[in-house]
Amino acid sequence: MTTADTERLAGVEPLTYPFNEAKGLGISEAYEQARTSTGLLRVRMAYGEPAWLVTRYVDARLVLGDRRFSRAESVHRDPPRQGEARSDSGILSMDPPDHTRLRTLVAKAFTVHQVEKLRPGVTELAEELLDGLEASGPPADLVEDYALPIPVAVICRLLGVPEQDRPRFRVWSDAELSTSSLTAEESEANREELRAYMAQLIEHHRRCPQDDLMTALIEARDVGDRLSELELIDLCVGLLVAGHETTATQIPNFVYSLLEHPDELARLRADTSLIPTAVEELMRFVPLGSGAGFPRYAMEDVEVGGTLVRAGEPVLVAVGAANRDALRFTEPGRLDITRQGNQHLGFGHGVHHCLGAPLARLELQEALRALVVRFPRLRLTGDIEWKTQMLVRGPRSMPVGW
Repeated sequence: MTTADTERLAGVEPLTYPFNEAKGLGISEAYEQARTSTGLLRVRMAYGEPAWLVTRYVDARLVLGDRRFSRAESVHRDPPRQGEARSDSGILSMDPPDHTRLRTLVAKAFTVHQVEKLRPGVTELAEELLDGLEASGPPADLVEDYALPIPVAVICRLLGVPEQDRPRFRVWSDAELSTSSLTAEESEANREELRAYMAQLIEHHRRCPQDDLMTALIEARDVGDRLSELELIDLCVGLLVAGHETTATQIPNFVYSLLEHPDELARLRADTSLIPTAVEELMRFVPLGSGAGFPRYAMEDVEVGGTLVRAGEPVLVAVGAANRDALRFTEPGRLDITRQGNQHLGFGHGVHHCLGAPLARLELQEALRALVVRFPRLRLTGDIEWKTQMLVRGPRSMPVGW
C-alpha cells in the first residue's frame, strides 16, 4: 500500500471496534474479512483516538516484537480503549529499560524450573476441590467452586497475600478489568483502594519478612534500591490481578470449548498425555479478549501488512484473530488437541510476553487433567452467565453436573 493509499484511508470513517460479542466465545467474521483484505483496517474504540488494527499472524508478531512500537508512549497520548478510565501505570505501560528492570526482579519466580516445583501442590489443590464438589453433589458452579480458587490460592501463596482476602481483591480485580461499568473517577478510586490494600500488606511484610515473592521485592526496593515504592506497589498489584484473573477465566472457557467439541473431549479423556498439547491448542483456539489488547505506538514510520503506519499512530493487535490465520495454522477454525508446532500468540510475544505463562500453563494443565479424569460425564446443567463489560470473555458462573 502506498503512502497515498494510507492518506486516503486515514480520511475514511474508522470502523467501530471491538467486533466480538461479549457473550460466548465466538469470533466475529469481520476478522476474517480483515485478514483477507489489503492493508490494515482503521478502527475506533469507545474512547481514545483511532487506530490501525492488526489481524494477521505475521503482522501481529511484528508489532508485538519490534522495538519501534512502544507501550510507554500511551501515557502521553489518548490511547484507544473500551472504557473511560486509562491504565497508564505498572509494568504493562513500560518500555525497556524500565520494563526490563522490573521484569528482571520477578522473572526468577516464574521460570519453568521454579514453577514446576509448584505442580504437586496445584494437583493436590485441584483434587481437594473436586472432593468438595463430589461431597456436595451436583450441580456446582465450575467458576466459583473450582476455576477461581486454583489460581487465587497459587498466586496468594507465591506473592504472600492472605487467601481469605479473596472477596476484597476480587471486587477490585473485576473493576481493574472493567471496560465501561465505571467512570474514570470511580476506576481511579478503585485503583487507589487496591494500592492502599497492597501498601498495608507490604508494610506488614517489612515488619515480618516471609519466604515469598513480596518479601523478595521489598528487599530489592529497600536494600538494592532497584524500584520505587509506587513501582513496588503496582508490581504487586499487577501480579495479584494478572496472576489469577485470566487463568480463572480460561479454565471454564477451555471446558466449555471441549464440551462444544465432544470428539476432542473424548480423545482427551482416552489419552490424558495429550493435556499439554490440548492446553496450547485451546490457548490458540479460544479468543479470550473481547477486542485487541493494549495499543502500541509507532515511534517511527513502519510498514505493517502493506500499510504505512506513521510515527505517533497507535496499532491494536487482535491476538484472537491472528491465532486463526490460515497462512500460519492449518484449518485454523478447527479445534485439534493434537496440533503440533503450535506457536500461538495466546501469551503474547516480545518483551511483554506473559511473565506468568509457565505458571498459567501448569495451572491449566492440572485443572483440566483432574477434571476430565474425575468427571468423565461432565456436562452443563443450566445456562451460563457470561461476563460483560470486561476486557476478558468467559463465564461468570457455569453450572455443571457429572
